[in-house]
Amino acid sequence: MHPVHSPALFPRWYSVGAALVAVMLWSAAPLLAEFAKASPPLQLTAVTLLAGSLATLPLSRRVNVAACGKGWQLSVWVGIPLLIFGAVSTYFIGMRLAPAAEAALITYTWPVLFVLLSQWSRFGRLRIAGVVGALIAFSGAALLLVPQAISGGLGVATTGYALALLAACCWAIYSWLSQAAPVALTPLLPRLLLIACAIAVAASLILEGNLALPNGEALLAGIALGLGPYGVAMVAWDKALRWGHASLVGSLAYGVPILAALLLVLAGMSVLDWRLPAAAVLVVVGCLKAGR
Repeated sequence: MHPVHSPALFPRWYSVGAALVAVMLWSAAPLLAEFAKASPPLQLTAVTLLAGSLATLPLSRRVNVAACGKGWQLSVWVGIPLLIFGAVSTYFIGMRLAPAAEAALITYTWPVLFVLLSQWSRFGRLRIAGVVGALIAFSGAALLLVPQAISGGLGVATTGYALALLAACCWAIYSWLSQAAPVALTPLLPRLLLIACAIAVAASLILEGNLALPNGEALLAGIALGLGPYGVAMVAWDKALRWGHASLVGSLAYGVPILAALLLVLAGMSVLDWRLPAAAVLVVVGCLKAGR
């Protein structure tokens, strides 16, 4: 006698599996960025976004953006590519100027910022749970930074942490626009990533003066970043949200900071002390509290 499966059961497990693929790939992003440190950050951004554009081509389909107002057209074709470029480039630069695990952890506070932005736009005010969650999450970041600040050891790392926070803000605004846009943005992702890549190429030419491809390990890491965290992960996340329950799928993303820090420690690129796992747990708890 064959077991009978609920028709809703397969999509649920399918969505969880797809979400876990996205989480694992996002967790590997800081490690891959460390392997690509030999490449100038804006040049690495261009390579990553180009690879991401190619990886997301299966999602591409025609969307009538012209039917939206001119404000939304400008937001889609200019604002979102600028946000993607800003998020990726400041993330890479921040990880060059500050310790990788700490900078990555600050960037992964973006779900809290997204929740606060969504609450403000929807209700015209912030809910207590969102504010408390943000305070918990940012106390994790403070746990990492305050001892260094007291001892006067931040130095150039301060700029790196600020850029990591700017990357978090870019991802939060991008996520809010994706949610609020009158058209689906996922089918436009290959073109949006390609526009962001063009911006990165122009910025690299102006600020770095070099359009040559990275060499060896840095090139492979840049391609892997585009194909994985900024390519396949976005496809998997789209499928997870399409098939599964948003709150269940979304909660899985809160494990990214812990997994990312763990991978960096295991690879010997970060030193493990009690503050790093404690801060990661605080960020996850803060995200969960804000999401409730």
